[in-house]
This record gives sequence, structure tokens and C-alpha cells, in this order.
Amino acid sequence: MASAAADAAHQQPTASERARRQAEVVAALARHVPAHALLWNAEDTTPYECDGLTAYRQRPLVVCLPETEAQVQAVLRACHAIQVPVIARGAGTGLSGGALPHPMGVTLSLAKFNKILQVDAASRTAMVQCGVRNLAISEAAAPFGLYYAPDPSSQIACTIGGNVAENSGGVHCLKYGLTVHNVLKVRGFTVEGEPVEFGSTALDTPGFDLLAILVGSEGMLAVTTEVTVRLIPKPQLARCIMASFDDVRKAGDAVAAVIAAGIIPAGLEMMDKPMTAAVEDFVKAGYDLTAEAILLCESDGTPEEVEEEIAHMSEVLRGAGATAITVSESEAERLRFWSGRKNAFPASGRISPDYMCMDSTIPRKRLADILLAIQEMEKKYGLRCANVFHAGDGNLHPLILFDANDP
Repeated sequence: MASAAADAAHQQPTASERARRQAEVVAALARHVPAHALLWNAEDTTPYECDGLTAYRQRPLVVCLPETEAQVQAVLRACHAIQVPVIARGAGTGLSGGALPHPMGVTLSLAKFNKILQVDAASRTAMVQCGVRNLAISEAAAPFGLYYAPDPSSQIACTIGGNVAENSGGVHCLKYGLTVHNVLKVRGFTVEGEPVEFGSTALDTPGFDLLAILVGSEGMLAVTTEVTVRLIPKPQLARCIMASFDDVRKAGDAVAAVIAAGIIPAGLEMMDKPMTAAVEDFVKAGYDLTAEAILLCESDGTPEEVEEEIAHMSEVLRGAGATAITVSESEAERLRFWSGRKNAFPASGRISPDYMCMDSTIPRKRLADILLAIQEMEKKYGLRCANVFHAGDGNLHPLILFDANDP
């Protein structure tokens, strides 16, 4: 499935080969899905040529948009019978090229699987179809005082099926974990069209933990159609610290100091000066534009827990060299601090015609080394780079700014 895209660049077909194969695939799939669920003309398939990693593009042979699990199964069986690669696609917000089409393959869009099937407040679970948006799960659970913890920056658009494929995290993953820690059960189909189910809503599942292998497998093991997620109670209170630093190394060392002090913040994010400038111009989050880097450190829980942890974190940050510390005094101010971090990518799009977002994980104690190395590469290659990342777990997102019209 997704692995077939890896060597796509080496398998460019001729126009006649492509047309012949396309007609064969359309004819095979038309037996199982309605006409409006198949796209193969160039103007219809071009929107599917890439995901969030826009530097790599490839138009799929055919795009199929099934509406039922029976159709998904039939399409997979048909494609397997005629040996056509299948690439499953969610919302296309991923940054790893996981939804990059194969030039002679079918892109299986699961966008129509967008129903929330059940929210069970008693068991704190939600059963949803794979095309349900990440944020929509929390919105559905909100009346019960619950929410779904993993919150990628693209949560307003990304789907739970894509989150399962990529093992998505988010700004609160340090305390609450990644998708793999918050998913209980996944249903779907193998590439041959065989129905499979991983995990369970029970406290434990006999046998090997295959669910943990499936989550993050980028579509290699199964096409996900239904997911049961764990919901958690909304904390009574959440407050966020914005800490300013006059030196990138001090900011990086402060991250390690917070963790070394035995504190696990609900969120611990870092942005460098170019990124804070881009974000502040976009959303007016109240960021310190004089700082070389800022940290956002959040505490949540009971009012007593939050008060104690905020005081402890503030002390550690000052000891690490913070030049200024601002603590949110209201929920509106806390959300404003986070709005800047959540809008880092679109803010970058306003200051550059194109950008490539990298996604790497490095040891926390080496954060400053990496950031300083990036600054040297900016000078060497003549390209700007804005940095924003999940500092708590060392997940770095350098955004390399460029103009695709300039070879």
C-alpha cells in the first residue's frame, strides 16, 4: 500500500501505458462503487497529488471515494486481483508524504467516513469512523465533560484515521501521550480485503499487542475504517507560562531543566524569534518579539495542583535564565498563547511562497545544538528557517522557507 509510493519516482509509465491501465482499473472498480465515487480526469485527481509535504507531487491513476465498508472491501479485493497499488488517504494534512499517490495506483480517499457512531460517557470512550476530524471528537464529548487528548496542530482538519496511520501527537503529548496511548480499538481491512480488528475496549487483550504495531504503520498493515478512542475528563483548570529567553541555548537548556526537575507539563513548546515574529503578525498572540526564543509551559489539574506546578516551573525557568515570565490569568489569555503555536504553519505561509516542514525527534539536551546548526545552514544555503516544536519530547519542526519558482 503506502510503501508502493516509495519507488513511484522510478516507475513513471508512458502515456499509453497509463491510459490503458487507467481504463482497466476504472472498469474494475465501477462494478463496486457508484460513478460519482470514481475520479480519473486530470482536473479531478490533481487535488490528490500530495499531502502536507507539498514538495513531492504525483497524480494518482484513479481516486476512489467509497461510502461504505462493503465498498472499501470490494475495492481492495478488486485492486488486489488486478495487482494495483492502493494508497489510503485521510484529510491529506500529513507532513511525511504518507498519502503520496502511486502513478499507477489507486488513491483510496476515506473522507466520506465522517460519522461519530457513539460517545459513551460511562466508559469514557468514543467510537468514530476514520474520516472524523480530530477536533470533532472533543466537540462531541464536551457535553459530558470529556475530551480526546492528542491535539495535532492540524486538529481542525486532520482525521482520526490519519492520526492512527501516523501515530500523531500534538502540543499536549508530553503528559497525555500520542495516538497509540489513546486508541483502544481499530477496525479495517488488509490490502487483500480481509476484515481485521486490533485491540479491544476491555482492560486487556490476549495475545500480542498488534494495535501498537498498527498505529504508526502509515497504512502498511491495514486500511482503517473505524476507531474507538479513550476520552479523559477535562481538567478543572489550565494555565500557561510564556517564558522569554535572550539566547537559544538557554531556552533549550531550560527544557531539559524542567524535565530534570521532575515536572511533566501538560504542554511544553518552543519557538524561535523568526517564528514568533511570523505568528505575532498573524494572530496577535501577545508574544515577546524581543526574545530569541520563547517557551510555552502549561499546567493543568485541580486549582491547587496548577498553582503549585506553575510556581515550581517559574522557579526552574528563572534559574535557567528566563528574562521574562508571563502566566495566563484567564482561559481567554491561555487560548491566545496557544493560538500562536497552533497557527505557526499558516503564519509561515504568509511570509514565504513555499515551505517544507521537517519532522524529527532529537534528545532534549541537544536542542540548542540543533538550532544553532540550523542557523549556520541558513547562512550556507541562503534559505530562511523558522523553528517551532514540541520541546518536551524533542520533536523538532524546522520550516525551511523557499520559493519554488526560483530553481
